[in-house]
Amino acid sequence: MRSLPVGPASCTPQPEVNGFAHTAYRALLVEVNLTPKPGLVDRHNNGAHRDMNIGHFYRSARAIGIWLPRFIRQGRDDACRPVAEQLLRLRPLGLACENHMFQATGGVNTHKGSVFSLGLLCTAFGRLSQRQHVIDATSLCVEVAAMCRGLVTRELQQHNALQTAGQRLYARHGLSGARGEAESGFERVINGALPLYRQRLNAGCDEQTALMDSLLWLMANNDDTNVASRGGIDGLRWLQQRAAELLAQGGAQGEPGITHLRRFDAECITRNLSPGGSADLLIVTWLLAQLPN
Repeated sequence: MRSLPVGPASCTPQPEVNGFAHTAYRALLVEVNLTPKPGLVDRHNNGAHRDMNIGHFYRSARAIGIWLPRFIRQGRDDACRPVAEQLLRLRPLGLACENHMFQATGGVNTHKGSVFSLGLLCTAFGRLSQRQHVIDATSLCVEVAAMCRGLVTRELQQHNALQTAGQRLYARHGLSGARGEAESGFERVINGALPLYRQRLNAGCDEQTALMDSLLWLMANNDDTNVASRGGIDGLRWLQQRAAELLAQGGAQGEPGITHLRRFDAECITRNLSPGGSADLLIVTWLLAQLPN
């Protein structure tokens, strides 16, 4: 993708706004079409899921894609406000986007985590572009971290009513999930998955192999609350260990790599484990990789 130009403020959406929003939409499709993915919905099977298939993900992506330019415009409109106010001002838009996703999927939760992460990144893009700041992976994630500062403390420590799976997992095991990833400025992506993805491409790997190895890295290093909610801490540690083993054995490269991935997929399905949190971070990884390095 070309470097995204950052021009003067305007009352009408600039080309780069729709360009970044469309790239964020494409990131949703890139992830779901990546095949084979252990435990996740892809073009071959539904992974460990009985309530969703790839059609749900296509409909979900289209529904979310309509809203992504609105997150950018919200960031533009709020660019002169203190960054600490942004998350609260963003919540109505996030909930509206999430509701549209559920309408499109018949109530199936396909991309709730990505509504959160892509909404934050698009808003950060709007804030930075309005202020005519340099936009790259690092600057976007720094802005997201500033927007989310204190989020884990507020929602998982101080006001934890144990009403959601994420709140219960934090109380029992200290897993901060999507909130922690956002507050860190997607640290696992910036310092792990994204450099690995770029390294694989520079070494001559095709995009699918580079993405799959990045997913394996995320599965090995991410305390995925989706996995823990399905299989407990033991299930999470098993999945992390298996992903690390596959990566050490050469990852997704060649026929042996694909064979190992298919076996891993079958094991995840048997154990009812689906690393949806890592899939959300892979979407972030691919999106950020399209920005200037």
